[in-house]
Amino acid sequence: MNKAIASLLAPLVLAGCATMGASGPVAVAKLEATKGNTTSGTVTFTQAGDKVRVEANVSGLKPNAEHGFHVHEKGDCSSGDGMSTGGHFNPLGKAHGAHGGAEHHAGDLPSLKSDAAGNAKFSVLVDIITVSPSATSVVGRGMIVHRDPDDYKTQPTGNAGPRIACAVIAAS
Repeated sequence: MNKAIASLLAPLVLAGCATMGASGPVAVAKLEATKGNTTSGTVTFTQAGDKVRVEANVSGLKPNAEHGFHVHEKGDCSSGDGMSTGGHFNPLGKAHGAHGGAEHHAGDLPSLKSDAAGNAKFSVLVDIITVSPSATSVVGRGMIVHRDPDDYKTQPTGNAGPRIACAVIAAS
């Protein structure tokens, strides 16, 4: 490449690289155990362009197990059992399914996988939800950890069992 073209392109390439690591709005869910359970943790949602990075650090889970993990429609944990959060967040009217599958709720996330001590760390990039204001924003919604794994088939819930932790997702 000749030097004149390279000198013209260099600022554009550098600007593009600088924005790749940039992040937008952030929302946080502080998980608290539902009645009779011990699960707690934090889930962070970070807008990165047209995608959202979802990161979780959860403890008090059944060791070496999978647990359903969903954004629910209502930011209300007042019932004590997590049922006040309603169903899965589904602003686009899709069938329940596996995250990344052909069709799934906006709130369908991959299951949490706990280690031998009952802890789970989780990170996934999602392209259906937003943190920024929109019909698909998770701000003000509920975050639920379920006792059992999601089967990704049973409609509309995934048969993931009782809700063992609940949080309201709040802008940070």
